[in-house]
Amino acid sequence: MGKVFAVGVGPGSPKYVTDIVKEIIQNCDIVIGYKYTLKTIEDLTKGKEIHEITMKDQEESYQKILPNLGDRILVIPFTGDVNFSESEVVDRLIEIFGEVEIIPGISSIQVAASRAQVPLDKSKIITMHVTTSIEDKKLELQKALIDGFSVILVPRPWPKIPENHFMPSEIAIYLQEHKFPTDKMKVHVFEAITTENETSFEGFVSDLEGKEFSNLSVMVFNQTNLDSYMNYKWQWED
Repeated sequence: MGKVFAVGVGPGSPKYVTDIVKEIIQNCDIVIGYKYTLKTIEDLTKGKEIHEITMKDQEESYQKILPNLGDRILVIPFTGDVNFSESEVVDRLIEIFGEVEIIPGISSIQVAASRAQVPLDKSKIITMHVTTSIEDKKLELQKALIDGFSVILVPRPWPKIPENHFMPSEIAIYLQEHKFPTDKMKVHVFEAITTENETSFEGFVSDLEGKEFSNLSVMVFNQTNLDSYMNYKWQWED
């Protein structure tokens, strides 16, 4: 029986692919992935059986591979980390193939937090990049901001269904409508992070209204105050 790996290949730059993921890809037989994700690892997949998929045809591709897998090794690469914002696909892979070994990767949320100097352990991480309703997630965003947390957020691009489209401009308008002081709230937006096409925006949430960002965007609401160990030096001083 073959083996199936779901691996994270980082935000976009090949430099962010971990050694263990490189080794798994180099030793596999088949790779199934999205165009952008395959581009990240193209130097590792030469000579492999490659299947480029979209959301519309991924199910068909998985089902075609299943009866022909044999004792071969299949890799499904995911942009960023498999364990973040990819659960709907991973759950389906487990339904189809049974045992799937998951190998984590470096997520864009980690890099965005580092770029904005916002510690993850003092932040809330929210993804709107799901196909189900995000109404609960919108409330989660409100609560996190009210409670004073920084928030690292993946917005939801859905231009074909405007009511589902929830990108930085829509998020800014939503928060303004819910009485948040968006003209005083600091925010970063990173696009295509770690790649040669990376761009960044830094300003206030109100500045985002009417601005367009790509589907490769990550937002950071920065509510962090410096709190170094020197604030607690009384614990070790006599």
